[in-house]
Amino acid sequence: MKEIQVYTDGSCLGNPGPGGWAALLQYQQKRKLISGAEPDTTNNRMELTAVIRALGLLKQACRIELYTDSKYVMDGATQWMINWKQKNWMKTKSEPVKNVDLWQSLDQAMQPHQIQWYWVKGHSGHPENELVDDEARKQAEKIKS
Repeated sequence: MKEIQVYTDGSCLGNPGPGGWAALLQYQQKRKLISGAEPDTTNNRMELTAVIRALGLLKQACRIELYTDSKYVMDGATQWMINWKQKNWMKTKSEPVKNVDLWQSLDQAMQPHQIQWYWVKGHSGHPENELVDDEARKQAEKIKS
């Protein structure tokens, strides 16, 4: 099973507002940076999109070290999602999970892989996190212009 490192970040200029996402996938000495943008979105949606798009590139099951500065994404994927699924994607009887479309996509994208999640403090000098942060922000700024 291939061992891959994935670094993700999302950015939003206003919340909601124009947003960008970026992910860096690293396998051995090979690196691939992917990114994109949406005109009217939220930071949380961009954080989720970065992870979904990165996992979507993988053509086979992998062992993944996934680095994010979003506790929302990491805690959602590692702690909250199991309960949301048991409750049919509801937080309470009357409150549906926000961004359920993306959480369901993330759930599907995660299935074939063994993922070890790591939280990285944003803007703390972590080189790969800074790279995806810069790219996500650039993507959001392109849309704003």
